[in-house]
Parts: sequence; structure tokens; C-alpha cells
Amino acid sequence: MMSQSQNDSLTRVGPGSDAGEVLRRYWQPAALSEELNTKRPVVPVRLMGEDLVLFRDSEGKLGLIQRHCPHRGADMCFGRLEDNGLRCPFHGWHFNRDGQCVEQPAEPEGSRMHENIKARSYVVEERAGIVWAYMGPGEPPEFPNFDCFRAPDSHVFAFKGLWECNWLQAMEVGIDPAHASFLHRFLQDEDPADSYGKQFRDKAANTEIPMTKLLREYPRPAISVDETEFGIKITALRHLDDGRVHVRITNQIFPEAISIPMSREMIITQWHVPIDDENCYWYSIFTSFKEPVNKELMREQRLKEHRLPDYAPLKNKRNNYGYNPDEQERETYTGMGLDINVHDQWAVESMGAIQDRTDEHLGKSDVAIIKYRRMLRAAIAALKEGGEDALPMQKVDASTVFGPISVDAIAADGDVDAAYKTEDGIRRGGCSWDAII
Repeated sequence: MMSQSQNDSLTRVGPGSDAGEVLRRYWQPAALSEELNTKRPVVPVRLMGEDLVLFRDSEGKLGLIQRHCPHRGADMCFGRLEDNGLRCPFHGWHFNRDGQCVEQPAEPEGSRMHENIKARSYVVEERAGIVWAYMGPGEPPEFPNFDCFRAPDSHVFAFKGLWECNWLQAMEVGIDPAHASFLHRFLQDEDPADSYGKQFRDKAANTEIPMTKLLREYPRPAISVDETEFGIKITALRHLDDGRVHVRITNQIFPEAISIPMSREMIITQWHVPIDDENCYWYSIFTSFKEPVNKELMREQRLKEHRLPDYAPLKNKRNNYGYNPDEQERETYTGMGLDINVHDQWAVESMGAIQDRTDEHLGKSDVAIIKYRRMLRAAIAALKEGGEDALPMQKVDASTVFGPISVDAIAADGDVDAAYKTEDGIRRGGCSWDAII
């Protein structure tokens, strides 16, 4: 358990807040690139409690500025996209992508007032199907050499989904290896051959055991964590009856991302991005080590479960997440369908908008969550003392940070490290792009 003030420190994200100041030192997903693929590429963005507008100007370059015009607060999402910038329809004030006001047509001839007017703006960069924003002080950090950023566009697919809860509880479900044996338990196993684009549907490493069966029959993983330059490596071991050990390596990428294996050929790198204190988006980059990603199929699969333009899930608390007691009895542990995103969504939203951790009791299986919270508290303390270099990845050469390795493997002889490194090496060695680390 923790105090209310400690919980507030770890969860609140507005300007000047403890966790918010840490998160602002890292690149944050602001929108999917596909959201700008319209005749008028102007998109409202709410990020870490700030209302912004993202646009692509006539040169094809991106700008991210405050949503309300610095003049009298009109909504710039309805601005006129012209003259290589965004013009407020109220009085014609014109802003470039850096937020600088370059024209005030209603002011007296020769007025230079506009030179002193600047909308709040943030640096943006487009990578792996996502528009990223840096909202902190100084120059933005370099992007690390993660697989999702190294892979060519043909081998990555990005999507997002809205969850109505705080970012921290959303992220923590991804660093909890034990929950998959229960929350994502399938009482009937699907054919792994029909698993494309679906997590936990592949065979377990180099076995004939479906992952759904392995997770169901071995619910007590031995979990260990190791601190890394990017965050935390999480190792979950499930000891099989025949003496072999199933090894699952997942990662927490500081401050709010995870990297997990989706199948033997694909990984998911997922950011849990605060919209504000009580809502967040998950942004996932699916990275293939083998064939190009079937983006059309993966998008079609996910749009069956989400609506546009806000990417909100169709199953939610207003319709009980599609809960069916008959299904819960015969098919799934939750009775909420086969999409595991819905299972996770129910788990984290049902905690409340911000989980009350003053009434929480963590166990040994929560070792990764405990470790992460200590890292976040240490980062908050370091930042308050001016020790920005103490934050993960802030003082290292980002080009030297590879991976992270996220993989399922089988250790036949008990050598866990050799097993997962060998499995990962085989995958990377046969990759159609340069994935060697």
C-alpha cells in the first residue's frame, strides 16, 4: 500500500506534476500518421492534460501548437490551413508550425505586435507510423535503436486504442506476467495456424503446445527482473512437466512503454500515453522479423473492435464489455470475447479512473510492478534535485540501445539465458532487414 500523496505523485501528469515532468523528458506518441491522411490534415490532440492541434503544412511538414488561439481563445482545430501555416478564422491571426504568429491582418498597417505573439508549440517527428512529440525543456533526446524504429515501413504497423483510466495502471498490466494465465485464459484452444495478428495464439516457442494451453496449465511463473539502460527486463519461467522450462522475456521501456512477443515472428512495442489524469491511449507498433506486415488485415481486425475517429473500443463499461456468462462458463475466463485488449481494458478501467493504491496489497508475482514504481520514484526525486542525467536513457548514446529482446523460448537443459538468446538470434539471423544486435 502507499499514501494518497505518493499515489498522486506517480499518476498525475499535468504541467509541473511529479510524473508529468518525468514523462516530458521523453518522446510521446501524439497521433497516428494515418490520422493526417485526409484532405485537411488537422487533428485535435490532448496529451498529458494539454489541448493541442496537430497539422501538416503546405510543405508537408508537421506542427503541434496549442489548440486555443492566443488572441481570444478560439479553437484552432477549425483554423484555415493556408499560407504554409494555420490561420484562426476569428480574426485571421496566422501561425506557422513553430507557433509563431506571422500575421494579424486586423491590426494597424505596419504593426509589429505579431512578433511578440507565440502559441505554445512542441517539436514533432514522424516514425514507424506515429507522430511523436517532445514536450520537455531543451533539445529532445535521440530515438533509441529499438527494433520498431530500425525496421522498414513495410515491416511495422501502428495502431492505438482509448482506455478510460490513468496511464500508470494501463502500463502496469503489461509488466505483470502472471495475469495472462487467468485474465487471458481460453478454455478452448484455437488453431495456432489461424493466429496472424493475434497475441497468445501461436505455439509456445519450439513446441507443439498452443500458448493458450501453456498459460492455462502453468499459472505460477517464476518471475525475476533486471534493471537495464532502457528500463527493466522481465523474465517469466514456467516449468513444464517434462522437465523443460518455458522462458518468456518481456520488457518495460521507461517511462511508459512495454515490449512483448506477439508470436515467434512478431513483437509489440506499446506506449501507454496520458491524455490527462483519467484517460490514456495505448499506441502499439507491431514489428515483423520475417514477412512484411499485412497492414490491411491488421487494421481491419482492429477496426472491428474500435470506432473512428477517436479509436474508442466498441466494448466498454457502458455495455459491460460484452460480458456473456455462458461464454465465461465454456470459452473464456472473462466471458468478454476473444480480444485480449478487451480483457486488459476491463481490468484497468474497473480499478477506477485512478487506482486507489492506498488499499492495494502486492505479492511476489508483482515484482516487476514494485521495481518499476521504485524507478519512477527515483526519477522524480532525481529531477527535483536537478539530476536529469540520472533518468533512464538520458545519459547514454541512444544509438547504442538496441532491442529490447522480447521472445518466447524453451530451455531444454535449464540454461535460460542460452535458450532465449539462441531463439532470438535465430529470428534475427533470418530477418529480411538488419536486426542484428
